[in-house]
Amino acid sequence: MASGAILVLIATGAVVLAVGCVAAAVTIPPSRRQRMLGILHQFDRSRNSPRAVEKPVGGALREPVVAAIQQVGNALAPPPVRNRISRHLDYAGNPKDWPLDRVIRGRMVAGVVIGLLFWVIGQHTSFGYGLLGLLGGFVVGLHVPDLLAYNAGVKRQEQLMLALPDVLDAMVIGVESGLGMDAAMSQVAQLLRGPMPDELNRVLQEMRLGVSRTAALRALGARTTVRDLKTLITALVQAGELGISVAGILREHAIDQRTRRRQRAEEQAQKVTVKLLFPVLFCLFPVIFIIVLGPAAIRIMGQL
Repeated sequence: MASGAILVLIATGAVVLAVGCVAAAVTIPPSRRQRMLGILHQFDRSRNSPRAVEKPVGGALREPVVAAIQQVGNALAPPPVRNRISRHLDYAGNPKDWPLDRVIRGRMVAGVVIGLLFWVIGQHTSFGYGLLGLLGGFVVGLHVPDLLAYNAGVKRQEQLMLALPDVLDAMVIGVESGLGMDAAMSQVAQLLRGPMPDELNRVLQEMRLGVSRTAALRALGARTTVRDLKTLITALVQAGELGISVAGILREHAIDQRTRRRQRAEEQAQKVTVKLLFPVLFCLFPVIFIIVLGPAAIRIMGQL
């Protein structure tokens, strides 16, 4: 009897929470981006395009649901949280399949799914743990997309650090052969593949849109956490402001990056001994002891 009353209270609380979320999604005003998209949609519809756009199956029901989830996600993502997620996405290279709005919707979906999972687990433990598991799982689910974006950004920054020496060598060859700074960056972006050439290509695209080279390079420095790349950008910006030739700067940084890469390789090689210590102690030594001391132990036990 008591368990039935508890389930009724939990169900009532879940219904109240769902109604509150729907009410928040309806009453929260649309964001500036959504208003601009609505204006562009009205403008496009007024042009009487000859081709009709086919909506996917279930689009009439999907659009309001997605919009409601987006508005609730925006309400639970204050500007500091949005800025942090946007910064992590910049570090990750702004993946095309995961824009900021989709990440915010993913936070809501992950929060609901993990919250329900923790609620089911809490229902089978003890009194009062179901609602606590629901709230705790929702909070944990909100941070799962943030952690994924952070992890993707860390991995991409490591790739930038590893690719920087090769990119600098290619730029040195281009500059010393008579190309300008922009032409050398364009050649590297076209001939090489990886995160670093992609960043150079983005810098060139921003310059084609009218952004100055200094501003584009500083924007690149804001999108990375690699200290060597930040140092290089600072040197290039100062060289452009003072009118100094960039060939010598690129050559010195290329030599320094090759030295740093060799030092990092030596450091990783020296760590191998320490990393092998625990596998040897817990996996190899017991097997050796069994093989060496096993027959003697069996013989001793037989004699006793």
